[in-house]
Formats: sequence, structure tokens, C-alpha cells
Amino acid sequence: MDAAAKPVDWADRNWWRGATIYQIYPRSFQDTNGDGVGDLRGIEQRLEHIARLGADAVWISPFFKSPMNDFGYDVADYTRVDPMFGTNEDFEAVIAKARELGLRVMVDLVFSHTSAQHDWFQESRKSRDNAKSDWYVWADPSPDGTVPNNWLSMFGGTAWHWDSRREQYYMHNFLASQPDLNLHNPEVQEALLDVLRYWLERGVSGFRFDVINFYFCDRYLRSNPPLPRELRNDSIAPSVNPYNHQLHLFDKNQPENIDFLRKLRAVMEPYAAAAVGEVGDAQRGLEIMAEYTSGNDKVHMCYPFELLQPTKLTARILEETFQRMNRAAPDAWPCWAYSNHDTVRLPTRWHACDAALKNYAVLLMCLRGSACIYQGEELGLPEANLRYEDLQDPYGKEFWPEFKGRDGARTPMAWDDGANGGFSPNDKPWLPVVPEHIERSVAAQEGVEGSMLEHYRKAIALRRAHPTLRHGAMDAMWTSGDLVQFLRLGVETVFCAFNLGAGTVQARMPEGQWHPLGAEAGSKPPAPTVTLGPWEFCLAWRD
Repeated sequence: MDAAAKPVDWADRNWWRGATIYQIYPRSFQDTNGDGVGDLRGIEQRLEHIARLGADAVWISPFFKSPMNDFGYDVADYTRVDPMFGTNEDFEAVIAKARELGLRVMVDLVFSHTSAQHDWFQESRKSRDNAKSDWYVWADPSPDGTVPNNWLSMFGGTAWHWDSRREQYYMHNFLASQPDLNLHNPEVQEALLDVLRYWLERGVSGFRFDVINFYFCDRYLRSNPPLPRELRNDSIAPSVNPYNHQLHLFDKNQPENIDFLRKLRAVMEPYAAAAVGEVGDAQRGLEIMAEYTSGNDKVHMCYPFELLQPTKLTARILEETFQRMNRAAPDAWPCWAYSNHDTVRLPTRWHACDAALKNYAVLLMCLRGSACIYQGEELGLPEANLRYEDLQDPYGKEFWPEFKGRDGARTPMAWDDGANGGFSPNDKPWLPVVPEHIERSVAAQEGVEGSMLEHYRKAIALRRAHPTLRHGAMDAMWTSGDLVQFLRLGVETVFCAFNLGAGTVQARMPEGQWHPLGAEAGSKPPAPTVTLGPWEFCLAWRD
């Protein structure tokens, strides 16, 4: 069935407030040339699925020229499509198709580092006095020849790699083949702003900025202090990674970042484009998000990790999350997500049954902020259980078997019950399609009342139909056990009560004349006292 285009005001500068953004991992969305890897033509072919879901925009993970050591997050050319994914003309076709369907396109940009194969780095490493010698973070060795300080890589081990040409170390927060750019250099900043201009001129409506708080490191390369064991959090790096043993005061989260974010915003403003920044910080993620999104002069939204935690979401955790955010900056704007290409899929991570997943879907649509949905989330796909020999992710290989990496969330999309779930005609796609996913394919759920796919469509439609849910204010949450309640305030007042547990709770509605809301998505009818069974919820509205 073709998707009808939604009416879109392309000049609306506030389209991002309360938007639902669908993340596409291009390697795993749709393969059209039979090489076992997804491509841009595949995205164009499948955009109608996203439009029918009701999303406002798509975020496409990196598709730029890359050696693929980190599967596209190691960029060798910011303005050229990698041949694996197609051509720049193929991307223009994606933009055109998306526009026909009323979908905006957001591009995933990695500005903290490049691939070691990028021309900028190849020039920089030639000598200490060439035109780009200061475009990356270089440092002399300590007097005994060891690394300049104690900074660690997210992928394990030191964050410094020796380069024999310059007889210096360069910094890498991730793989050694991903050297960190030196954004203290104004020329580097201007080159990155030119990348923004390039994609904006080609019709891009926004950006997702990878690890936005990693852009600057301390000018003086001071060592990080240790982090007490009781404060360690494995939401950013697994517990087996010593990265968690430091308080990251100096290798990221630097104050100079604020001015650069203002420059990013200034470039985007004439295009009515919006940005969401990924904040990778286990200790201060919400506070950094508040700092980066408050004031309407930096990035529009930030992507915190609080709902991506391995720990199951509880009413109390949700309440504390919003309390922290509101204390930091009442006007901060989050972009909430339960899943992405770096985390274990939600059903497996939180051991969630289908009833819980449906509850979480509606909750996401009712929270103040924007929302991201990762491909396959709308099908209720669990984490794919892969063998070691199937792994592609260097992160997973490094920490196996205690941590199995990110490939289990990156396996190809299941479209139907054909070969490889309809993803690819290749006998061996880049990652296998597991039988559990084919059972939950798009075709298997299409038009089936009560299916996860149809439920997500209803939940997203509910948000689209009520401006208060998209961009209204939120009154303080109140919780009791597994019960969480809050009000959304706007052109109408919306009451929201969710049972985030397997027991039965009693929700008491505020006084007033309340009307039913969201019955099609499973909401219980309003009453002065509403009994909510396991994973049930009640929504209601009044003038």
C-alpha cells in the first residue's frame, strides 16, 4: 500500500519539537544490488514504510566514504557517498522521495574524529610544520617515551597512538584508525562548517551529531582523575572496559564546545534545519544536554542515554531523570530513545514482554521532548544472538565474551519471510538475519490487529494528533511504586498514567471533567480512580 504524503510546512523552524525521528542503519536496511550490504537505493525503496509509520523525519547513520573499520563512523570524505552505499546521485534520490512522502532527512555527522585515511590526516602526519599539521590532536611523548597522559580509548587501552613520521602521539577516543580532530584550530572548525553547508544545499533538513561532547579536549592535556568504583556506570562503555575507571574531566566536555555549537546553529538557521547531539557521558549526560540545548542558540535537541541504560526503566528512575533535567535547565529539549545501533535491543535489554513494549511505546510518545525510533523497534525485534565467527564489530571482538558488542542490534531489517527476511538476495549478507526476526517481519505484522507494528502506528498517530503531546509543557511527575503520572499542558491538558510493572496499581485523576484519549492504542477510560493492570495506561484530556 502506498503511503500518502503528510502535509508539511518545509519552512517551519520548529518542526523538530516533538518530532518522531526514525533511525536507519543503512548497512542493514535494504540491499538492492545483491552484495549483502544495504544501500541508499534500498532506503529510497523502503521510505514508504517509515511514512506509513507516521514518522516526521529519518536519521540516516553514516554513508560517507570510509574504510569501514568502525562501519562508517570513520569518515574518509565528508561529502562523498561510499561506493558500498551508492552514489551522491542516489542520495539526492532519497531526498526527493522523502520529500514526496512528507519526510525530512537528517544526516549523521562525525565531527570529533575522522578516518586515518582522510586527506586531512594524511597531510597532517607528514610533518610538524605542514598546512594541516595542527588539524589533529598531536603531543610529544613523556620524557621516558610513554604516552602524554592517562586518557583512555572507548574501545580499550590508551587513547594515544605513536606516529613514527612526526615522532609524536596522536589522540584517538575510539579506534587507533580514528584520529581526533583539533577543534581548537579555527581552520578545522570552518572546514566542518563547510561540510554542513554542503549537505544543507542538497536538501538535508537536519543532522545527528555523533558524540557531540567529544569535540574538544583540554588544551593542556591534563590527566583525568580516577572515578570511585561506586560511581561507575556502564551505559557508555561496558563494565569490562577500564574507560569506566576515570572521571572524564579533561578528554571531553570542555567549555570551548559551547561557542562551536553556536556556530553550527548559525549555519543551520537559514535552512530551517535542526540538530540532535548525542551526549556520551555516564555521569553528567542530562546536565550537558541542558547546557547544549538551552537558550535557543546552540543545538536544538540532545540525545541523552538515560533511557538507553541496561537497567530496566522504573517510575522512580523516570521521575529522577526529569527532576535532574529540570534542575539543570527548564527549557532543555531532549530527544528520547530506547534503542539505537550501539545498544542491546530493548526487549532483550529490559527483558520486556510485548505488553511492556506497547506501554513503553505510548510512554515515549507522551514524554516532553522529541523521540527516536530505531529500525526494527516498531516490530518488537529482540537482540540477535550471534556466534563469535559472525561478529563484525571491533568493539564486540575486543571484549568478547563478557560483552558481545553491537552487532546483535545491527542485523538486517526483516521485511518478509523470504530469503534473509527480504533484506538481500545474497546467500551471506554482512550479518545474518535470525529466524526470530523473520517471525516478526513487516509483512507478518502488516494489517494484523494488535501487532507491534500496528500499535506503533497508533501511538505515533496519537502524538501527531495532539499538539500538547508534541510540544506542550510537562507538569511535575508523581510516582508510587510502579505507577508514574504526569500532566502535559498546552492547548489542552492531557493526563498520563502508566503502570511500569507486572502488578496492579491505582491511579487517581486530578479533579475536573476528563475525556477519553488514546483508546485505539489501548488506553483505559478515565475515572476518578483508575485501576491499571500489568503494563496498562490511562490517557485523558480536558480543556
